[in-house]
Amino acid sequence: MDLVLLCVFLPLLTVAWGQYGDYYYSHSDYGGDDAWVNVYRQGFNFQCPQGQVIVAVRSTFSKKEGSDRLWNYACMPTPHTLGEPTECWWEEINRAGLPWYQTCSNNGLVAGFQSQYFPSVLDREWQFYCCRYSRRCPYSCWLTTEYPGHYGEDMDMMMYTYDYYIRGAQTTFSAVERSVSKILLDASHAPQG
Repeated sequence: MDLVLLCVFLPLLTVAWGQYGDYYYSHSDYGGDDAWVNVYRQGFNFQCPQGQVIVAVRSTFSKKEGSDRLWNYACMPTPHTLGEPTECWWEEINRAGLPWYQTCSNNGLVAGFQSQYFPSVLDREWQFYCCRYSRRCPYSCWLTTEYPGHYGEDMDMMMYTYDYYIRGAQTTFSAVERSVSKILLDASHAPQG
């Protein structure tokens, strides 16, 4: 009798566990076998699939390649507590060669980036792709520590807990080095339950 019950309930337990198991996505799962989303000195457009947002940013710098960076991103589905995306949009373009600070308007979360390289200033312009969710609550937002910490430093920033998300970034531009010298990321804590 116990063996029969085990055979009946084990598949049900497995199905129930699988339904809750979709919350785990490895933060090291960057796009395409660790391939970069751009090549040096070229533009790119990266968008997470519908219902997912950026949770990791990786970048490597090359002065030899026009003081440019290669970029890679990882996306993860948002929890059900945020609801479904109600709208997505492209924010205004942040011009190359200038310092800027950008957060997604309308309580949006970053779900993609678009960037174009400008050889005249050895810098990139950026545009954020943002999505707003139906159950978005007020959040506590702060600038994380600087990523990268110094000019020319590689970057590998991951949101280690599932309920923190990227809302924006800030850069400073060095006329001497002619490159983005620091990137600061806003992290937003999602509401519980």
